[in-house]
Amino acid sequence: MKTIFTLFVLFALTLHSPAADKGKWVSLFDGKTISGFKVVGGYATYRVEDGAIVGKTADGSKNTFLATEKKYADFELELEVKCDVELNSGIQIRSHVYEKDTPQASKPTRIREKGEVYGYQCEITTQAKGVSGNFWDEGRWTKWHAELSDDGKAAFKDGEWNKYRIAAKGDRIQSWINGVKCADFSDKMDASGFIGLQVHGIKNGTGPFEVRWRNIRIRELR
Repeated sequence: MKTIFTLFVLFALTLHSPAADKGKWVSLFDGKTISGFKVVGGYATYRVEDGAIVGKTADGSKNTFLATEKKYADFELELEVKCDVELNSGIQIRSHVYEKDTPQASKPTRIREKGEVYGYQCEITTQAKGVSGNFWDEGRWTKWHAELSDDGKAAFKDGEWNKYRIAAKGDRIQSWINGVKCADFSDKMDASGFIGLQVHGIKNGTGPFEVRWRNIRIRELR
């Protein structure tokens, strides 16, 4: 009888282990707090309002990111975003911060300071620019990773809530906006890292501007 009870307890623990949660959708944001995140890179501010995370620009700040404390490797990420048309934003995946002052890979004469962010950034900007949903190599190679179709370039809707879906599995990374396929590329530079919500730096005296995110959830694939 004792053996049967022990086996039952072990089985129950397995069902509730982190490994058992793989493949299930999990909310990254509870709609009330930013628990599980930390601010890195700059000093723009983040608050919770009406069930959304609101990022607000700060004069003189570098690009700022609200980063998950946990690192993610293979996953599907879904969220909704609404951004002031004057502001550029983005969603970092598999990203990192520089541990020390480091020459930028694409321009070694530029030094990236300790604490700055680098990695894949899924772009959020006005439809007119035609790059929302593409991936910029933030703080490192400073280049676009993919080419978007005409439909992809037009998927983002200014002044509205836009639904993003990002999938990363192995070296393949993909994105969709409002159900429209945007980026699809392969790259082996980063296999895991944090997920971050960007408030882009602005010129002094031009803000403040805001960007909002809600319904943030993730499904780890392995």
